[in-house]
Amino acid sequence: MTAPAATADHAAHSSHDDHHGNYLTATSGLKSWLLTVDHKRIGLMYLVAVLLAFLAGGVFALLIRTELLFPGETMMQAHTYNQVFTLHGIIMVFLFIIPSIPAALGNFFLPIMLGAKDVAFPKLNLASFYIYLLGAILALAGIVVGSVDTGWTFYTPYSSSPARSASVLWLAMSVFIMGFSSILTGVNFIATVHKMRAPGLTWNRLPLFVWGMYATAVIQVLATPVLAITVLLLFMEKLVGLGIFDPRMGGDPVLFQHFFWFYSHPAVYIMILPGMAVVNEIIATFSRRKIFGYMFVAMSSVALALLGFLVWGHHMFTSGMSEFGTTVFSALTFLVAIPSGVKLFNWVATLYRGQISLASPMLYALAFIALFSIGGLTGLFLGTLSVDIHLHDTYFVVAHFHYVMVGGTVIGFLGGLHYWWPKMTGKLYSESLARVSFVLVFVGFNLAFMPQFVLGSRGMPRRYYDYLEQFHGLHAASTVGAYILGVGFVIMAYMFVQSLTKGKKSPANPWASAGFEWMTATPPSLHNFDEDPIIDRGPYDYDKTPELGNVPKY
Repeated sequence: MTAPAATADHAAHSSHDDHHGNYLTATSGLKSWLLTVDHKRIGLMYLVAVLLAFLAGGVFALLIRTELLFPGETMMQAHTYNQVFTLHGIIMVFLFIIPSIPAALGNFFLPIMLGAKDVAFPKLNLASFYIYLLGAILALAGIVVGSVDTGWTFYTPYSSSPARSASVLWLAMSVFIMGFSSILTGVNFIATVHKMRAPGLTWNRLPLFVWGMYATAVIQVLATPVLAITVLLLFMEKLVGLGIFDPRMGGDPVLFQHFFWFYSHPAVYIMILPGMAVVNEIIATFSRRKIFGYMFVAMSSVALALLGFLVWGHHMFTSGMSEFGTTVFSALTFLVAIPSGVKLFNWVATLYRGQISLASPMLYALAFIALFSIGGLTGLFLGTLSVDIHLHDTYFVVAHFHYVMVGGTVIGFLGGLHYWWPKMTGKLYSESLARVSFVLVFVGFNLAFMPQFVLGSRGMPRRYYDYLEQFHGLHAASTVGAYILGVGFVIMAYMFVQSLTKGKKSPANPWASAGFEWMTATPPSLHNFDEDPIIDRGPYDYDKTPELGNVPKY
């Protein structure tokens, strides 16, 4: 790859004639996959793992919504409901959303975008994957061993109750171990970005996906140890009776909230920044324009990473915090909205007068803008002290959280999966099925979670097993939406499987993108490049790459 000298025709030629074979076929056998240090294969293995976690978490979500279809007991007892609710949260947050984009798509594409042949520490990369699997296995053991009904936050005194000792110990250790996987991935990405950029790839030429992964890696390295310490203290308290969080032993349960949210609010940006990073690439490709205000968008990722450490207290407005403390955290919460607003404004400015093509990845990018805007703006409601007193611990918080996490991160992940699927597999998927699944996902998601804003504003508490008759209509609508969303995901899964078995061979650059990753063979060769690339343009300079022609129409 030499940018901008490399053309789509050159990449297409190399995709067919690369004598080394592509990364999928260069070596064969189960052992070659299990012991690989190729970042692309590790990214694929992560992708399979997180998709399996997504399937499990989604099944638990449908069980929750089925139980809430009618007031009273529908299909499970209250204790079982609490277990299902807890498992849904733990699996979705720790096993799927946090590792989904960085570990899968980031592992695959970050080195290629940098013009590198691999990440800085390939063996450490493989170790991080197996550490993730070990954590997942311990989580499954915790499910089998006992009752896990603490909620995904492990709040004390629920988690410090003696009745929950065995299962909480297993799950605490699971989260502790998976944290190391996150830290190792972050260290690898930071080292790779600093030390392995191709000649000519200066900081102001980095793809915005790389900027997003870099900011995410900084949070992973700095914030994840706080969670590790927190769950380790919880583990030690339960194991040897230290009085840290349990008030019966002189501990303070509010201390757990401070520790947990000091990690978990930065973790929100571990989850959302990668989604934003993907959207940057999609919008540039399908509007045929350089991202408006490139450096502002790049610096907004760094600003979100840094400001995310300062706003954890807005989760605790009702926990007895001082008036001065709540005022400061409320102001900081409004401040953190500015970098997100910069991104949204610049995306819309990029779309303005762009040569827009509504291919399926672009549909997900536009959905991200709409849904994340709702999630972000409703976060300002919760950051307002007087309003939060009423809305705290209601379904309004559930809706806000899902509009950010699902409407943001998951939609961004799906957009990236659609966008880079031909590059990763060398196969095209059915665009018509992709559109059908998108419509079902978009409609189902909004029908599932928009009513929950109304439920919360009317006082419906979250996490409740039962509810008053007056809330039945909104709960029923939410459950119907969840099932429509599930059908959309089933169709999407069928589409991707069909692509692998019967899909047409992908051109080297099916979207006619100017992104660096599309200048290599499709699928990439084992070592990405036969020669060291030299970069002498930015990743979105469509005016300097006229040989790409117009973007395909959909």
